[in-house]
Amino acid sequence: MSTATSSSAEIDLTITDGVAEITLNAPQRLNSLGPDGLLALSDAYAEAERAGVRAVVLRGEGRAFCAGRDISGVDPATDDVLGYLEGRLQPLMEQMTAFPAPTYAVAHGACLGVGLGLLIASDVVYVADSAKIGSPFANLGATLDSGGHALFFERLGAHRTLDLVYSGRLMTGAEAVRAGLFSQAFPDDEVLERTRAAARAAAVGATQAFLASKTLVHELRDGRIGMWTSMWAENRVQASLRDTPDYREGFAAFQEKRTPVFTGEPRAQEAGL
Repeated sequence: MSTATSSSAEIDLTITDGVAEITLNAPQRLNSLGPDGLLALSDAYAEAERAGVRAVVLRGEGRAFCAGRDISGVDPATDDVLGYLEGRLQPLMEQMTAFPAPTYAVAHGACLGVGLGLLIASDVVYVADSAKIGSPFANLGATLDSGGHALFFERLGAHRTLDLVYSGRLMTGAEAVRAGLFSQAFPDDEVLERTRAAARAAAVGATQAFLASKTLVHELRDGRIGMWTSMWAENRVQASLRDTPDYREGFAAFQEKRTPVFTGEPRAQEAGL
């Protein structure tokens, strides 16, 4: 077992056996994030990428995953809205989405605003049954941000999206999963270990094949490509995977009736094999 750790004032990073666990660690304010917190979170993902981890778990310490933006000291008259959302948050979410390994998030307690955005930017989200997800801005004079409109409209449709926005009603984690927003719901006392177990399993899997699927899914979501265009891309990705060590190992293990041992390495010629 190999372990490495680092931390900032509000973000902790632990790397163990190829899995990075990134923790939002400001429980006294429900892990709400200001500009410095977003920068520290970006640094943690960059450090995990440099370390070559093969899976990431993002979680929050205390009673909530992330209650959103820290507005405790924000003056609305001089609030640099674009500097925060466009200058810090969106680049972070794009960085998370492009991370070169499977990424997981643990949603519990409040998952609102920026917290919702961090979930959207993760590959797989496991949700505590009692998590709170929705648009809490009705009483702030603000609107849903952090990618929430796109997520809700795509999964819930226009009517339910606007109902959530107008009412400020929050869905439970179990309700959000039933609606197709996220992956799976678990009892509150199980969700963290379930997520860690999934990340550990992914970290010993065929990383290059996972990344190929990640790219294809992003093309479907962001490019709105159709069935046959997606199949065209799948065919070419599959052909390129033929040259990876894990593809060859997977076929050999199947034919030899044994468990495969995947390394996650890129194409053989790139790895010097």
